[in-house]
This record gives sequence, structure tokens and C-alpha cells, in this order.
Amino acid sequence: MTTLLFIGDIVGRPGRDLLRHGLSALASHHNVDLIIVNVENAASGHGITPDIANDLFEYGVHVMTGGNHTWDKKDIFPYIAKQPRMIRPANYPDGAPGLGRYVARAENGVKVGVINAMGRVFMTPLDDPFRVVLEEIDLVRADGAQLVFVDFHAEATSEKVAMGWHLDGKVTAVVGTHTHVQTADERVLPKGTAYITDVGMTGPHDSVIGVDRTAIVHRFLSAMPQRFETASENPRLNGVVVQADETTGFATSITRINVSMADLEALAVTPVAAR
Repeated sequence: MTTLLFIGDIVGRPGRDLLRHGLSALASHHNVDLIIVNVENAASGHGITPDIANDLFEYGVHVMTGGNHTWDKKDIFPYIAKQPRMIRPANYPDGAPGLGRYVARAENGVKVGVINAMGRVFMTPLDDPFRVVLEEIDLVRADGAQLVFVDFHAEATSEKVAMGWHLDGKVTAVVGTHTHVQTADERVLPKGTAYITDVGMTGPHDSVIGVDRTAIVHRFLSAMPQRFETASENPRLNGVVVQADETTGFATSITRINVSMADLEALAVTPVAAR
């Protein structure tokens, strides 16, 4: 059995601090073999820098995924072109730096193909993700992947649900990102694919999807431009733990995680034998 931990959109310093202080304890508590994190909002809520990416790898992250904010910091262009463990949506046109897939070797030796794709409803009109993701699955399978994990970064719940059904029986898990609000529909679909519409956000939850709530509310009230700053209050880590059978390639369970800094600190001092 292989245990995969996916952590939803890291938002700014509050999100990064949650990983810095608690990722090791969380992974130990769940006996995690591979850690995947969506990082497209890790730098002040917009994009990611090479220094932040290197810090996250040092905290224990194995593979990073992205989305529509992947390119917000221009110095990430050459970094992502050279760092295969940071992937971006596979359905960007030819010429975009980097790749939309990576085959990682988990701590237990199992090869896990990680694929990133982006939706098109209310988003940038990229190549068809429903077609591209099938091509990416073939490529990671050809590279020996025993399990396949898909981060589908999309706005519309209908598009995410459709992708889940499209890939049921073809991959180990399909998880949605982008909306920063954790949904309560996690389940293993009939043919063995773990699914959740949105994993949620790792960052300040007393906010409007990570942004200072005062500015957002004023924008709605006045329709006037506002300066958006990353919030800081009530940081929480959102994620899912997927248990999978590498002999079949399918999931056996998916469990939501929604924990505070205090919860993570408590895990860090819990004796291993009691976990």
C-alpha cells in the first residue's frame, strides 16, 4: 500500500509557514510515501520564486504542481525549465517552459506519475485538457508509473466532476484545485479512482480565498479597484491523503485534511508509537 499526501494551494507566507512547521509531523502521522503540493500562489499569493521553491523542497515536498498563476514571477521561467519536479499544466501550448508530468519514486520505491492540467471554463482557453491528460497518462505509464495522480486546476465544479468521471478507472486519483474552498465530496469512484472537487487552500482562512477580506469586501461594495494583500489570520492546511494499491493502480481511500497550526504542533510532539 502506498500513501500519497496532496496539499492544496499554498497561499503566501502563512501557507509556507504551515509547511515549514508542520509538514514533517503530518507526513509522519499518516505514514506518507510521497508529498505533492500545489504552489502557484506561494509567493505573496501570486506565483512562486526559485528561492521559495527550493525552501519547499527542503521542507520535504517531492513534487510541485501549478496553474494559472504559475508564470506570475518571471524568474520562475528558467527554473521550471530545469527543475522536473516542478510541473505546470500539461495543456499549455508547445513552447511553454517545463512539462506537465513527472514520474516520482515514492519513499517505498513505488513509481508515481504526477500530472497537472488546467480547465478551460472561465479560465484561459488552453488546449483540451480531457484529450491532453490521456496523452500524459500514456507517457507516465511508459515511464513505469504504477500509480497516476492528477491535479486538475479548474474553476467550474462541473468541469472538475466531468474530469473525475472521464478518468475513473484510468488513474489513481483526480483532485481539484484553484477555488481555494475545500469541498466535502471526496470518495473513491466506482472504477477505483479517488476524487475530490477541490482540495482547498493552505493559508489564511479568515480572508476571502487568501486575500485580505477588507479590500475584497470594499471592492464588491464600491466596484472600485483595490490593492489586494495576502491575509494572515487563521492559517490552516488543507489537503487529502490517498491510500492506493500499487499492484492494481487504484485508490482504496481518500481522506480530507483541514488542520490549524496548533493541530500540526500537537502532531509534532505526539510520540510516534501512539500514532
